[in-house]
Amino acid sequence: MCRIFGHFGTQVSALQLAAVGGRQLSGGPDAQTLVRGADWSLGCNRLAVTDPSGGAQPYRSGGDGGITVVFNGEIYNHRELRRRLTARGHVFADDCDGSVLPALYAVYGPEFAEQLDGMYAIAVVDLRAEPTLLLAVDPIGMKPLYYHWDPARGALCFASELPALLAFPGVSSTPWEPGLDACLTTRTPLGEQTMFRDVRALPPGALARLTRADGLRSTRRTGEPASDVGTFAEAAGTARRLLAHEVARLSRADVPVCVITSGGLDSGLVTALAAGHLPELHSFNLSYRGSWPSDERAFARETAEYCGATYHQVEVDPATFPDLLPAVVDHLGQPNADPITLSSYALFRAVREAGFTVALTGDGADELFGGYDRMAAAVRTPVGQPWIPAYLDALAVAPRQLREWLYTDDYRAFVASDPEGSTEQRLAAELGKGDRMPALTRFETGSRLPGYHLRRVDHLSMAWGVEARLPYCQPSVAGHARSLPDRFKISEGAVKRTLHGAAAGLLPSSVLARPKQPFTLPVTAMLASGQPLMDFACEVLSPQALRRGGRLEPRRVVELLERQRTVPDHRTALVLWALLIHQLWEDRCRAAAGPARTAR
Repeated sequence: MCRIFGHFGTQVSALQLAAVGGRQLSGGPDAQTLVRGADWSLGCNRLAVTDPSGGAQPYRSGGDGGITVVFNGEIYNHRELRRRLTARGHVFADDCDGSVLPALYAVYGPEFAEQLDGMYAIAVVDLRAEPTLLLAVDPIGMKPLYYHWDPARGALCFASELPALLAFPGVSSTPWEPGLDACLTTRTPLGEQTMFRDVRALPPGALARLTRADGLRSTRRTGEPASDVGTFAEAAGTARRLLAHEVARLSRADVPVCVITSGGLDSGLVTALAAGHLPELHSFNLSYRGSWPSDERAFARETAEYCGATYHQVEVDPATFPDLLPAVVDHLGQPNADPITLSSYALFRAVREAGFTVALTGDGADELFGGYDRMAAAVRTPVGQPWIPAYLDALAVAPRQLREWLYTDDYRAFVASDPEGSTEQRLAAELGKGDRMPALTRFETGSRLPGYHLRRVDHLSMAWGVEARLPYCQPSVAGHARSLPDRFKISEGAVKRTLHGAAAGLLPSSVLARPKQPFTLPVTAMLASGQPLMDFACEVLSPQALRRGGRLEPRRVVELLERQRTVPDHRTALVLWALLIHQLWEDRCRAAAGPARTAR
């Protein structure tokens, strides 16, 4: 697991490249390496997980060094690939997973990524003939890669994190103007767009190829086609078998491994399956000092003890939130309106401080197996009646009417005049294509999961040098989830039916029977009069700060703050949280032209 960066088709000095690498050092504290050519570079900040004494990046081919590779992630089938390549005459100096990549590329060319099973963002420079840059990301999008492409100059820069990419000369930090509307509609920009006008994110399964002759060309790999899963009992049994296999593989590492146990089904099932492969299983849960609603620690502890794990209760003082939030925003690089961001940041800090470098998590299960109430509500809507507006309202931080009420006249007019339509209009058009459940699954897994969820997990775990491994997002499990009939996911209001069947007998009945509850921050109670978080929100969302942005009506934000003080409400609290995060990001963007970040 590492942070990678580089450029192609332009000149960047060693000092400038050092600044790029310095901005994502926390994700790769163990080694910093760089290879440069006349108009290209590949750099790496390494977090040593597999074969810590080997695996020096960038990886280079044979004697001529014609193929150079940097890599972020884990290749779980690297031993199988190593055997196959060794039979072809390739020799490897160590047992690191990424060491197979130059040889794999030499054999398969641009199709090398088709051979990989894992999570990854990879950059290859091939100088054997016409100089070529290739960028590849895994089919689910577990490892993000951001880039800036200047077609006029034929120049491309890329990095694992947005602050690092912005350190390249010529990469503009100009905000994407529809970004605020996107943040309030889908909680963060989805798809390839980021909050910066000229910066894109490679989509899941992308392979981008750049040459001086052809410019930048991109293709995308798709998942395996759906197959018959048999009866419900057979589908649940297959899900259990596949998850057990993936948890077993993902539990192997040359560094200490733990699990995150929130107290719900998804992480609980991972914990139960990991117990058979980690003889000294350690489980981590996060809670908050004091008495707060929706505290899951009792369920998390019960699960851990049921599975024979050593339980670690991480407790965070809400008084520290104003100090933590700016760092969370910095590491994310752009607004993400889920309060879970702060919780995740604090949790992964505790995991690292306890001596663990790898953590297994339950992320991705809801999107793949149909776990959200908004999906169930959409499925329940009778045929012929509109379901998309209610789904979009449930997805959004603020419904359309509230968003428009908060906007200035100019910004409201700007959003309405976008020739491509607003974020909501584009999403409604996407959801309207095809049958309901396939459309929901396509959006939840193909757009929201990578853009909103997986980038957040990656950035906040790597902020503390922790590799988060995601059993539900492995190709075998994701492929099985795609093959499930709708009724095996959601039926008569019940969600994640197949996963509940897979977990039978592995978890306490109290955990299996409890209603779904997201692992998050009790933001409604914490954004209340007299709480440190409310005082901080009032300070950041001052009328003076809002006027600088010119997108929000200050008096209406003040009215929203006052409403939350007098009659606390979950929707109002989420809107205020989203506005707080966006304003923090905007304020820090204005001050972004500072030295490289080297500390957490």
